[in-house]
Amino acid sequence: MEVKPGYKQTEVGVIPEDWEVKPAGQIGAPVRGGSPRPAGDPRYFNGSYIPWLTVAALTNIPASQLVVSETATCLTEEGSLQSRTLTAGTLIIANSGATLGVAKVLGIECCANDGIAALLSLSKRVSPQYLAYFINTKTGYLRDIVATGNGQPNLNTALIGDFKIPLPPTKAEQETIAEALSDADALIESLEQLVVKKRQIKQGAMQELLTGKKRLPGFSGEWEVKRLGQMLTICHGKSQRDVEATDGPYPILATGGEIGRANRFLYDKASVLIGRKGTIDQPQYMDTPFWTVDTLFYSVVHAPNHAKFIFYRFCLIDWKRHNEASGVPSLNAGTIEEIEINSPGPDEQTAIATVLSDMDAEMAALEAKLAKARSIKHGMMQELLTGRIRLI
Repeated sequence: MEVKPGYKQTEVGVIPEDWEVKPAGQIGAPVRGGSPRPAGDPRYFNGSYIPWLTVAALTNIPASQLVVSETATCLTEEGSLQSRTLTAGTLIIANSGATLGVAKVLGIECCANDGIAALLSLSKRVSPQYLAYFINTKTGYLRDIVATGNGQPNLNTALIGDFKIPLPPTKAEQETIAEALSDADALIESLEQLVVKKRQIKQGAMQELLTGKKRLPGFSGEWEVKRLGQMLTICHGKSQRDVEATDGPYPILATGGEIGRANRFLYDKASVLIGRKGTIDQPQYMDTPFWTVDTLFYSVVHAPNHAKFIFYRFCLIDWKRHNEASGVPSLNAGTIEEIEINSPGPDEQTAIATVLSDMDAEMAALEAKLAKARSIKHGMMQELLTGRIRLI
């Protein structure tokens, strides 16, 4: 492959000519954390002396948060003597578990367990934030290629020390790259928090609007207790064997969503769907033609009821309480139709469904914006951490 002027081919790929490649062990000293034994001993754990960071706790820190700023628990002073104390600013790498290969930077002094490695005595010419961002582009490689062990793969300090890292020539350039990626992370984190907030608001609105605790303007009067069977008829899906097509216009739905395409539809009106077997607690809604397999019920909604209102109401039902099997969870059509709910008149059903649909649309737009921000950051990492784009 031809390398454009100003760049060179290296063992980590094409990088600018003034960058260099160094093993992690040449820019710092890889070490492992330490875990007091026995685990849970009150002499060491659940104290108040120093924060205690475990590899399991790293799974609760989102990818957009590079800096570890707090821990769930602390060690006692005696416990700290049986562990390894790490200072703020230290680069850490999960060396085992679900987050193996994920790097963070400590924002606090803490002790770390032996599922976490650290790079101590880091060269003053190297930015730990830059290192963390680069390592996080190689998590899959570290996990699938570098880590050893069949049952519980892990990264030992020798493997970490041999890991090759491309380095811009100055710490200032490294920090500029890290700052640009940090800004992208800040946007992602703010969008993530907003999505969570909007979901909580919608869940609260569902609890109030769908039960009559809160009424929309212009509506009054008592709601009526109805069996679901008065509002809809539960129908069985069918095998997709005779309708499946690679380019069919209609989705084939199962309990987990779309599994294929069909050349004709089973039903073409707004419908609420619920699992008959397996996943029985994830209602679906369709207002375009579809086919369903026999593990998924669909419904024929009786006029003048509003299908989207019934869908949202389905989302509040504890379906596992209606499970009728001791093995694979199962629902019975008759059982579903006997469930009683409080229902407003059709106009209020429509108004409630419209409010909640608008909330769904707002969340979908936010989630699309979040996905775009994540995609942009991924592209930035590919460009900035390889030197294809230089910021200074």
